[in-house]
Amino acid sequence: QVQLVESGGGLVQPGGSLRLSCAASGTIFSISVMGWYRQAPGKEHELVAAITSGGSTNYADSVKGRFTISRGNVKNTVYLQMNSLKPEDTAVYYCNAISVITYWGQGTQVTVSS
Repeated sequence: QVQLVESGGGLVQPGGSLRLSCAASGTIFSISVMGWYRQAPGKEHELVAAITSGGSTNYADSVKGRFTISRGNVKNTVYLQMNSLKPEDTAVYYCNAISVITYWGQGTQVTVSS
């Protein structure tokens, strides 16, 4: 059974940094896109960043210039480097992989607070 396993969330002060990691356990063939979504309390689920198999990236306007998505050397891994974090970045972050079907991770909490 395929699972996306996320790690790297936690509590950080405003202006700080965190790096989220996501790795697929099991085999997923032909992933076209991997990405990160987030959901804050009372808000809609939103795309944060995505990267295609060819390396093209897409970011939410709210994170451009602060967050960087990248794919790892190990197949089917993806990272989200988050710098200059703001309180409004507080949310549960979910990893996503699109193949023949769409896979989701269990989510990791990111809290930005002083």
